[in-house]
Amino acid sequence: MKKNPNLECDVLIIGGGLVGLTLGHALAGAGLSAVVLDRADPAKMQDNTFDGRASAIARGTKQMLQVLDLWGAMAPAAAPILDIRVSDARVGEQPSPLFLHYDHREVGDQPLGYIVENRAIRRGLFGALPREGMTLLAPCTLESLERGAHAVEATLGDGRRVTARLAVSAEGRNARLRDEARIEVTRWDYPQSGIVCTVEHSLPHEGVAHENFLPSGPFAMLPLTDDAAGNHRSSIVWTEKRSLVDHLMALPEADFSKEIARRFGDSLGTLKAVGPRWSYPLSLLLADRYIDNRLALVGDAAHGIHPIAGQGLNLGLRDVAALSEVLVDAARLGLDVGSATVLERYPQWRHFDGLALVAVTDALNRLFSNDIAPVRLARDLGLAAVQRIPPLKRLFMRHAMGLEGDLPRLIKGQPL
Repeated sequence: MKKNPNLECDVLIIGGGLVGLTLGHALAGAGLSAVVLDRADPAKMQDNTFDGRASAIARGTKQMLQVLDLWGAMAPAAAPILDIRVSDARVGEQPSPLFLHYDHREVGDQPLGYIVENRAIRRGLFGALPREGMTLLAPCTLESLERGAHAVEATLGDGRRVTARLAVSAEGRNARLRDEARIEVTRWDYPQSGIVCTVEHSLPHEGVAHENFLPSGPFAMLPLTDDAAGNHRSSIVWTEKRSLVDHLMALPEADFSKEIARRFGDSLGTLKAVGPRWSYPLSLLLADRYIDNRLALVGDAAHGIHPIAGQGLNLGLRDVAALSEVLVDAARLGLDVGSATVLERYPQWRHFDGLALVAVTDALNRLFSNDIAPVRLARDLGLAAVQRIPPLKRLFMRHAMGLEGDLPRLIKGQPL
């Protein structure tokens, strides 16, 4: 047996994060062979200190994960979102009496979605391995990728080579393969960072997700499952002026918890920040093209959005659902899954969704991240107007649930 045997597959996926791993599972489950490559150690990626974020899983995304037999392992860590309350506020003051309230009972008897800690999602994805047809190479580096007329060939850091019909970049916002393909991007940095941590609170959250719009940016309190000791928990996604973040991150625990309470109030009783804190600079990114010669972009390699609507992971997993369907349908017809004629269907399907969410989240952030009195009044009246127009509100809710538009089969809860 060769010490470092070369590999052949249908699709080579660069990036073994939440999006890349899910794509590997989807393709392998439908009969295509996939190799997923990531430089990070899977054990470290599942550690509690690796990533403190939690993600909103829309109902459509949950249906996709169920079809792929991935949801069962994540479900115990999934807190249902029964209500969403959106309000305008200032630090230390009561929120505006004009607000927007989404109640899941207005659109059925199921939750609007779920909040799941990223580490629980990763553990579910890694826990579903090994899967026939899917090979994970991690930790492993990519030395080079040659994209020819009929195939791609990757040279790995250990000397092995991987030959595939198609390469997929799931590398995130700083995607090397996208840049090597000279795919231009529109990007800018916001003067904001996102602070992420977990808080315990003395009163139960009752499945309510809160988003308070403050002058420095949105402050979200997202419901988590109780911990093993029965403590009530929520995840904080706190958008703050970048110039203040270092000071806030360095505060003692008691002072940091007070700053959270100043921004959120006491509706959940006593608040206490627990565990590590993380901060991330916030930015916007949109690739001009999602494909190139035998290359496709998914997730943050194609589009990076502000966390204001909690839709980043859902957007990336809709890419996965659409690309998987395009490739699997082509393979069943005996077509070359990496050919330009096959791939062109993918951006036609997905580019508008990415562009729309980039534009909407950017506009919302600019609209709400200020304290200009006329603008503040106009946005409060806008929230109240949507609240009072049930058909419009239900439409917005279905969009947030990932149930509107030209949906791939997986998002509908149908197998590939």
